[in-house]
Amino acid sequence: MQIRQLTDQEFDERVELSMYAFQYELTAEEMTEARSRFKPEETWGVFIQNRLAAQLTLIPLQIYLHGKTFSMGGIASVSTWPEFRRQGLVARLLTHAMELMKENGQTISFLTPFAFDFYRKYGWETYIDYKRYEIETALFPKRKETGGHVEQHTGNIELLSGIYEEYASRYNGTLRRTKEWWETSVLRRKKGHAAAYFQENGTPSGYVLYQVKQRELTIHEFVFLNEEARQGLWTFLANHDSMVDKAIVTAPMDDALPFLLPNPRIKQEIVPYFMARIVDVKSFLEQYPFQSSHTASKWIMDIKDEHAPWNNGHWHITMNENGQAAVNRWEHQPKENLPILSCDIQTLTAIMTGYQRPKDLHRYGRLGGKEEQIAQLESIIPVTTTYLLDFF
Repeated sequence: MQIRQLTDQEFDERVELSMYAFQYELTAEEMTEARSRFKPEETWGVFIQNRLAAQLTLIPLQIYLHGKTFSMGGIASVSTWPEFRRQGLVARLLTHAMELMKENGQTISFLTPFAFDFYRKYGWETYIDYKRYEIETALFPKRKETGGHVEQHTGNIELLSGIYEEYASRYNGTLRRTKEWWETSVLRRKKGHAAAYFQENGTPSGYVLYQVKQRELTIHEFVFLNEEARQGLWTFLANHDSMVDKAIVTAPMDDALPFLLPNPRIKQEIVPYFMARIVDVKSFLEQYPFQSSHTASKWIMDIKDEHAPWNNGHWHITMNENGQAAVNRWEHQPKENLPILSCDIQTLTAIMTGYQRPKDLHRYGRLGGKEEQIAQLESIIPVTTTYLLDFF
């Protein structure tokens, strides 16, 4: 058995496994396009007797976390031929990927799971839910005069990206998008049109990516920087009422649209989406923007991480008054006068991404420690909603 990167010549073998595992087919034209975008340096495989038995893609990305940029390793296209399943090949690939991410300074990893419990075994945890609305035309938000205007700007990446990055930095887990990512992973996937909202002074402050098809208005992305832009974009979308019967909208968990509607009785669904995993506890916590407490504090955190032994064990964390932490392995017996918190890597990830609060996880039995220690941790973790508009 060998784990290695794929080569250009192994593209067909990779696609054959992917199409089998994920049950899709590519036309000759689509195959040519996919070949042009293939990055063998991002694809790793387990080879048994020179045959590709299992594979995954490791994509170097950057995310926002409390307004700060972190390097992230995106795991995608995890697949195995059925005759090689249940032999631990995916576990070997995931462990290998974590070692690579640690070497590359990617302190956190994301993936979209086929089964949440499967990836929890390897240290990933749910980090994001999103809302999905289904709104009949008669229940659309009321049209409002805003003073600004909407323009169609499909394909204007520079314009859309400027609005997106300001919006994305307000959430945890959103991607920093490159021009290439916009071209290959946003506009290529999210078919349809783009329209941007401009304030009266010409400042762009929102956009929608949307598609009108079979009398449905699918809103892929609804991005706004202020209330004026939100109202202006909905007025634009409401003008499609003669063309559609309903709209399908995805939104972050802090979205307040139903409350703002004249009639909030629309169909709403909460959808669990991506999972996250802290890859390197020491480096991640030292980069983390803790909430300033104006006083220095120290504590020990006992982390359980079966699949990344470099994270496992006791960590001594010293945070200065500005929220900057120094993290070092604690090789001694914890002192009784030093606060001790304990959890597994999944729980730590849920806390640090902002998906769950320390006090809640303590109540659920997921976070160990005394009440005053939990309260201290609660006070230094900023409150920011998790969100992700992308897929990989």
